[in-house]
Amino acid sequence: MNSESHKIDSTTLDALLYLSRLSPESTNMEVLKSQVDQIVEYFDILSAYNDNENPYDAYPSTTADALRKDEIVPGLQMKDVKKITPEFLDGYFRVPKVLGGGA
Repeated sequence: MNSESHKIDSTTLDALLYLSRLSPESTNMEVLKSQVDQIVEYFDILSAYNDNENPYDAYPSTTADALRKDEIVPGLQMKDVKKITPEFLDGYFRVPKVLGGGA
């Protein structure tokens, strides 16, 4: 792979400076250009390991209708809810106070 074809030219570097809100006066252009070239070379190395497989093939496929049926089923009866805890009074669960302790 020819890395010279992937070098950053001055027009692209100026566009990168504009997008990153850097000014050429506050930036050492030679150092920045070499750093950007190193980043581009790194992506060239990574692209050599490009895998064209679909990453979702590793997961089992499901269909929405196989998850559950859309049927209405009866919920808990009030007598069953009262059996869950003795802290049930007048249709509500009694819970510890949350606010007021420095919250």
